[in-house]
Amino acid sequence: QVQLVESGGGLVQAGGSLRLSCAGSGRTFSNYVMGWFRQAPGKEREFVASITWSGGSTAYADSVKGRFTISRDKDKNTVYLQMTSLKPEDTAVYYCKARTVLGATAYWGQGTQVTVSS
Repeated sequence: QVQLVESGGGLVQAGGSLRLSCAGSGRTFSNYVMGWFRQAPGKEREFVASITWSGGSTAYADSVKGRFTISRDKDKNTVYLQMTSLKPEDTAVYYCKARTVLGATAYWGQGTQVTVSS
């Protein structure tokens, strides 16, 4: 059974930093794309960043480019999201997603709350 467990969320002041972790278990993710999404109250879930497990290719939403960095540790089966220069509009529940490269299979974590105070 595949599980994704996020951690690292919390309350931080604007301009601060947080590092989110997504620990995967139940399989290897060699043919997967790992991603972070977020959902603010009253809004739809939106893409934040992604990384291919094998090659490490990354992509970012325009709103976080230059501030957030996604990475993965193959030995620990973990994906990270380093967030810097946080803004109040970054406040949301952050979700980890693992999907096959062709998108036929996807798994979600339970989410972790990030709150940025002004």
